[in-house]
Amino acid sequence: MSDHRFPYRLIATDLDGTLLRRDQTISERTRAALAAAGAAGAAHLVATGRTVAWTRHILDDLGYTGLAVCGQGGQLYHAGEHRLLTSVTLDRTVARRALEALEARIGPVAVAASLDGIDGGIAMGPGFAWRRDPEAVPHPNAPDLARPLTDRAGLWDAPISKLYLRHPDLSDDRLAAACTEAAGAYAAFVVSGEDLVEMLPLGLTKATGLSLAARRLGVTAADTIAFGDMPNDIPMLSWAGHGVAMADAHPALLAVADEVTAGHEAEGIAKVLERLLLG
Repeated sequence: MSDHRFPYRLIATDLDGTLLRRDQTISERTRAALAAAGAAGAAHLVATGRTVAWTRHILDDLGYTGLAVCGQGGQLYHAGEHRLLTSVTLDRTVARRALEALEARIGPVAVAASLDGIDGGIAMGPGFAWRRDPEAVPHPNAPDLARPLTDRAGLWDAPISKLYLRHPDLSDDRLAAACTEAAGAYAAFVVSGEDLVEMLPLGLTKATGLSLAARRLGVTAADTIAFGDMPNDIPMLSWAGHGVAMADAHPALLAVADEVTAGHEAEGIAKVLERLLLG
């Protein structure tokens, strides 16, 4: 690499479908590009829909010691100190009302709750299966935090970060649209991955958490380049000075991105960073 100064002070990356490959690892080329950008003055900040409990092992494997925005912007985590700095929860009474309004419109949905806290797992209501990409290889240090329930009432036993919703007939996009139409007065809804439609506190986005982290780091939106692949990344890419979508990103994200790079299996992040480092 040359001595060219990196044009951004903050690199914000989503994890799944963006920084992580299908096997939940990060390529050596991408690690090297992030390290070179860091040496040129840019901090790397992970901004993921995963809650802290499902993110810590990835950050530890990366050797990541900075701040991380988790839980769709609801959690700010200090990886070096293994400490949760802030956490926004979804009001359980409001969540129940939103579910009632939604199911009155489209019929029963399968529901799981992401539990709050640094070790919060997932409580899966009846009929909810924690489906994963059948071709994906689990990370060797991935936690086993999913717990099935026999009664939906158990979803409300402890504070929650968000809900996961599935419908037997509707696609992710159609389900998210139906949720917003039926219950958008109670909560926010977003598609964050395949089979992942999430209910969040109103107003919460990755941009919320990213702006909070940026203030702590003393940087602005204009100082930031952000990478993502799904509709939940739209606020983050829109907030950042430069938003980059992966080649295989959701069409809604491709429509708002400033740039499209190669896919996550083709080291798209590394290709952009290397170009910027070379000036």
